[in-house]
Amino acid sequence: MAGQALYRWTDPGSAIAIFFGLVLAYLGGRITGGKKGIADIPGLSGFSLMGGAMFRDFTIVATAMGASLVKIRQAGLAGAIALLLGILVAFIFGAGVAIAMGYRDAVSITTIGGGACTFIIGPVTGGALGASSEVITISIAAGLVKSILVTIATPMVAQYIGLNNSKTAMIYGGLIGTTSGVAAGLAATDPKLVPYGALTATFYTGLGCLLCPSILYLLVGWIYS
Repeated sequence: MAGQALYRWTDPGSAIAIFFGLVLAYLGGRITGGKKGIADIPGLSGFSLMGGAMFRDFTIVATAMGASLVKIRQAGLAGAIALLLGILVAFIFGAGVAIAMGYRDAVSITTIGGGACTFIIGPVTGGALGASSEVITISIAAGLVKSILVTIATPMVAQYIGLNNSKTAMIYGGLIGTTSGVAAGLAATDPKLVPYGALTATFYTGLGCLLCPSILYLLVGWIYS
């Protein structure tokens, strides 16, 4: 329609919250010399429970509520290809950035590559492989930047890529992967698309946590052996 805005803006609340959470975690660690971030301050120790893996995983899975199984099947092979392609492209890009930064060990390259997939895959990979806290922080930062960019860009490009139905939303979520960014971006595009994009983005996170510390790590190790 004439005069209609090209896209609707929504505040990237999840990305902003993650950013300030990282800042507070850094300050808490610096002030106390501890390892649990803001939870090392006695009066704020409860954050160690609120920020635990159980609550994190629960909120990720909850984003998929409301999706129709009938429409999920419509994604079919395209959705599966989008998942694998999305993880591989993001990982290769992140690994390239790690190499450009001077890292040459498989653990660091794989961890930062995982962070380029999502800010959850990065630290999960780093924790499994024994990466340094510095490398894990870089991986989280990479995923955070991706989440913010996806949040902002999704409503801007939606009309050009046909992002207007459940099937394309699922393919988009599988291709991009960052659940918070995809959910926020789709909310600005069409709230009805959020459960579908978030569903495959959640699968992306799970698949990335499986592939990065195993097959992709072995491949990077073979290249740099």
